[in-house]
Amino acid sequence: MSDQVVELKEVGEGILQLKMQDKVHKNTFTEPMIDGLIQSFETIKNMTQYKVVIFTGYDSYFSSGGTQEALFSLSEGKGKFTDAALYSLALNCPIPVISAMQGHGIGGGFVMGMFSDFVILSRESIYTANFMKYGFTPGMGSTFILPKKLGLSLSEEMMISAKTYYGEELQGRGVPFPVLPRKDVMDYAMNLAKTIAEKPRESLVVLKDHLIGDLRKELPKAIELEVKMHDLTFHKPEVKERIEASFGR
Repeated sequence: MSDQVVELKEVGEGILQLKMQDKVHKNTFTEPMIDGLIQSFETIKNMTQYKVVIFTGYDSYFSSGGTQEALFSLSEGKGKFTDAALYSLALNCPIPVISAMQGHGIGGGFVMGMFSDFVILSRESIYTANFMKYGFTPGMGSTFILPKKLGLSLSEEMMISAKTYYGEELQGRGVPFPVLPRKDVMDYAMNLAKTIAEKPRESLVVLKDHLIGDLRKELPKAIELEVKMHDLTFHKPEVKERIEASFGR
């Protein structure tokens, strides 16, 4: 349904579009967003007539990551980011997933997009792994997937500095993804999806399993280590102060 924060619909033969469209909360990880994403990817597993998913946001937002309330809760020891494993949804999807990141990708939202099989960025949008801005170590599998997708040097800079980068700047740094004007991102994604959808579904599933099999096997250990780092860094008073300051509370 178009009034839901997550919309799943067919956009071509064999092609699904999964769109995050919570304009009120700018695609942060609210409970409806989390539930919608988990339910949508579960639905996709059973829709065997489809061969590829375009994962995108709305207007100038892809995903803005954790809410202030969620960060406060984590800092107080009430749960862990693994309680809702958004980071692994695209990785564990049986068919290829294209992250058409036409808008800003912030924190966990940026990392979630990096777990897709294909990534397309926008020149005008900002992208950041800004966990350390709040004083806690990165989570959501970022310490695992960012070096794999961006290389160690750039990913280490992104995570330690918590800097914000425009897509155009990342393009200049040599990221191995298409970086296009925002208006062209969806067209590129659709053309790529059509090319993928020409192939037999079973072959796509088998090949994806082979290509990312090691990522699926190695990810749980990386997540375990991130949780241990959170146990050491997330519950400090300074972290709560930084969250309050950053959200303007």
